[in-house]
Amino acid sequence: MNIITGSSIMNSLSDIGVMTRRNMLRYIRLPQLLVFNALLNVVLLLLFNYVFGGAIQTGGIAYIQYFLPGFMVQTVVFGSTQTSVGLSEDLAKGMIDRFRSLPISRLAFITGRVITDAVRYAVLITLMIIVGSIMGFRFENGIMPVLSGIGLTILFGIALTWVGVFIGISVKDVETAQVAGFVWVFPLVFASSLYVPIETMPSWLQVFSNINPVTPMVDTMRALSLGGSISASLWKTLAWDAAIILIFLTLALRRYKSIGQ
Repeated sequence: MNIITGSSIMNSLSDIGVMTRRNMLRYIRLPQLLVFNALLNVVLLLLFNYVFGGAIQTGGIAYIQYFLPGFMVQTVVFGSTQTSVGLSEDLAKGMIDRFRSLPISRLAFITGRVITDAVRYAVLITLMIIVGSIMGFRFENGIMPVLSGIGLTILFGIALTWVGVFIGISVKDVETAQVAGFVWVFPLVFASSLYVPIETMPSWLQVFSNINPVTPMVDTMRALSLGGSISASLWKTLAWDAAIILIFLTLALRRYKSIGQ
């Protein structure tokens, strides 16, 4: 019978801290990992706003006002694919086997990666807000709702990061991880309320869009940024977060324990 003691919890937290620091140092030593990620998001924001913005009807508000809250959500959704690639690379280089041979918590390696990615999401969202503000975006609902929305978006990103963790330690190579990461991301992002109102979609696609976890997250962020009720979307977002974390954290831990067996 395993007994969880205060000492073992502290040891696990210490191990997680070490792994988080290891991943953060990687960004410091290889800043291009974050720089090019940031540049990609800036380019996408500019392209979608200025190429598609004039052609999409958003109920009389400027497209940047409609789009940016959802784009923050897109940033963390696409960011989860980088998790898959990074962990697959560690697996291919034998790093995971080395860490598993050490007397550290089994949670430490993958949890440290998730925490680091949460920090990355915060940096990217901040950058998107700065660029969006230059393009004319304005928050209309006060600072506290905005901070709450950013926190919810990062939590959503953490949930999807666990999906990325599972994929990254399950596939055989980096190229496969990259493809596998985008296979499930694209339907979630494009078949949601992120780019266009759901009402403009075919009826059969509206069914998927309404149960798509990205849709309530985007609707919640949009309401917190611009004003409106979140009662219909917030509980769905939190329920999706809890379900995704519970399922994929469990699957990731099982897969992590079985590596090399």
